[in-house]
Amino acid sequence: MKCDQPDTTRRRLLQALALSPLLAAWPSLAAARPDLARIVALEWAPTELLLALGVPPLGVADTYNYRLWVKEPALPPEVVDVGSRIEPNLELLQQLRPSLLLLSAGYGPSPDALQRIAPSMGFAFYDGKQPPLLLARRALQQLAERLDLRPAAGRHLAEFDALMAQTRAQLPAARRPVLLFSFLDARHVLVFGKGSLFMNVLDELGVPNAWPGDTNFWGSAIVGIEQLSAVKPAHALCFDHGDRRLRDEITATPLWQSLPLARDGVITDLPATWFYGTTLSAMRFCRLLPHALGGRS
Repeated sequence: MKCDQPDTTRRRLLQALALSPLLAAWPSLAAARPDLARIVALEWAPTELLLALGVPPLGVADTYNYRLWVKEPALPPEVVDVGSRIEPNLELLQQLRPSLLLLSAGYGPSPDALQRIAPSMGFAFYDGKQPPLLLARRALQQLAERLDLRPAAGRHLAEFDALMAQTRAQLPAARRPVLLFSFLDARHVLVFGKGSLFMNVLDELGVPNAWPGDTNFWGSAIVGIEQLSAVKPAHALCFDHGDRRLRDEITATPLWQSLPLARDGVITDLPATWFYGTTLSAMRFCRLLPHALGGRS
């Protein structure tokens, strides 16, 4: 009986492994998993993905404003601030020797500018067409695949789905249109509508949108305060980001008090929640909604 030559045997082994789940565990054939202790997130949405998978980042861009605008999930105190989200500190990144850099597609530095430092992975959280929640789920699964953490992604998404169902049951039966906004300065607010993460959540929960105007690629719009006169009386949710003094000054003005929203609507403050986030921000929003809208908490 003639035995296979070594090259023939090796080819058959490779063909078999290509069809087998053993491929992911075969060190010489599968891409090495990045060191989970050395991953840096250069934007806040990928930071959420890491934390959803139970992986604390080595570094995060602009941690000061993360704690102001995102707040939860909280960053571990030892996380290194690697500079701004648009222009991170490349020298510091080199010193950290990251195993992987996480990006938001179209935001911040290009992968080409980072390739000398470490491999990078980008995620599309908004494309102007698909719901942000769908893209967030897809991004989480993509990162879980890269980090070999698929079970963690499955557990997180199951928790997310369960919380959505629970929140839907807790909301009041009569659901008034909701306006989502945040003060920017004495003349402008940031409003959220079609295409935004939180409007996507409200759509899933059966809560109508009160903003009648256009929105940008990310489902938001910067508008003059006077443009809120187009909003019929609604339940407004105002996101806090350490701006209490500014808000008190604006709401005391005749312009604000003349708005139908201020005269006949209901305005509830919400703690900082990242409106451009992913599933973790959506979950935080869900936990706040029943109490904010007068449902069962």
